[in-house]
Amino acid sequence: MSRVSSIRSAAQATFSAPRQMPIRWRLAGGSALLTLVILCGFAGAVGGLTSQRLHDDFEREVRAQADLLQARIKYVSLASGREAGTYELDGLSPPLSLYAGGGTIARIVLKGGVLLDSTPLTKDFGPPRVGSSEEDGYRIETREIARAGDEVVYVPLYLQYGRPLASVDATVGRLRLFLIIGVLSGAGLALLAGLMVARRAMAPIASLTAIARKIERTRDPAEKIPAVEADDEVAELARTLDSMLHALDASRGETEDALRRQREFVADASHELRTPLTSVLANLELLAESLDGEQQEAAHSALRSSRRMRRLVADLLLLARHDAARQAPHTPTDVGQVLVEAAAELGVIADGHELSIDANRAYVDGARDELHRLTLNLVENAIRHTPPGTQVRASVERVEGQVRLIVEDDGPGIPADLKDRVFERFVRGVGDRGGSSGLGLSIVHAVAESHGGTVTVVSPATNGANRPRGTRFEVTLPASSSPQHSAPPAPAAAAAGEPVESA
Repeated sequence: MSRVSSIRSAAQATFSAPRQMPIRWRLAGGSALLTLVILCGFAGAVGGLTSQRLHDDFEREVRAQADLLQARIKYVSLASGREAGTYELDGLSPPLSLYAGGGTIARIVLKGGVLLDSTPLTKDFGPPRVGSSEEDGYRIETREIARAGDEVVYVPLYLQYGRPLASVDATVGRLRLFLIIGVLSGAGLALLAGLMVARRAMAPIASLTAIARKIERTRDPAEKIPAVEADDEVAELARTLDSMLHALDASRGETEDALRRQREFVADASHELRTPLTSVLANLELLAESLDGEQQEAAHSALRSSRRMRRLVADLLLLARHDAARQAPHTPTDVGQVLVEAAAELGVIADGHELSIDANRAYVDGARDELHRLTLNLVENAIRHTPPGTQVRASVERVEGQVRLIVEDDGPGIPADLKDRVFERFVRGVGDRGGSSGLGLSIVHAVAESHGGTVTVVSPATNGANRPRGTRFEVTLPASSSPQHSAPPAPAAAAAGEPVESA
């Protein structure tokens, strides 16, 4: 069964191989193959006819030479006083060697094959047989020498005239070689010409492919499809693609306008919701203070929900502003001081975690509230997603014109199924014990991006002994270009950068 499968696979690969070749090679190869078949048929016909013609001419020449030599030989009869069976050549009895050349053999023999005379180059052709024959690579013409009309005693003499077939065979061989070379050369030229024609014919398609790849890379359907000079199928394809791209560009513009209006609506709505929420929170705080018992507990519950709603609205407002490309005013801000403030704010909810910071002075041009939210979300994320007793470390440092904010922990790390989605919106881990909205890390990514920086995550990270440990977030921001904030950290920063622990 496996052998049948392997044969079937080999057959499929054989038949599918031509389909995997470029179209220009398939077109040129088909043209060359057709030309080869035509030239082979033509060469076969020409070669066969020419070879037959050469053989016929050779045979006629041999017959003519044999007839000419026969006419010049005279039989000498017994009545003339000579031995019966002798002959004269043109009455002068010259030797047959004068008629030899090019491998020609001439023999005078008796009926039984007894040799009377021959050229220096001779060969035994056997008993004479009047007519034409071939033997041992020779074309042989045998003629009977005419006798005198009044002779009583007659001993027949025969002329055997032979010429080698090697000369005509060599000519036919050279002819076949030339035909083979011509056929192969013609097929090769047809292949080259087919490649040139196919390449020129496929040039517009190659141009369309390059434009399509550029559009795929840039995602810009406004790219113009070059016009094709010829009015053929390729030109029709170019016009169709150009129309399609125009339609896609118009559709994308409409979609972008709709999304822009949606982002502006979300940003405006989130901004407008802050005022009534602030009023609701103030009234609930006053109400909670004036009530007792179950009514007070209900007011506190409503107050907690309202606070959570206010934070969610603030998060949505920040993300909506980022989506709508609305940037808050940037001023030189000390990220180290921002980290200290965020750690102080989260110290009361550390829930048994060991929180330590190393906040060196490092200024960036940014929005302080957004940087505070970024730092707060990173540290809070480490606290929420690690068990009590886990060590959480945060540090700020300036390295080569950049400010780095690092938050790492010794927790269990990020699950593999969430590792590539941690910065997506509304993504929450299984260990989220605080009921977060899933927008914290999305805000971190948005703030870092709006400040011209990046944020990366490594989980599991490694400590100095190269042993795996929890998660490490690293935010890199461009340092402030203001001269008063670009100097190295002042000695007073050491006091601010001393580790701070809370439990």
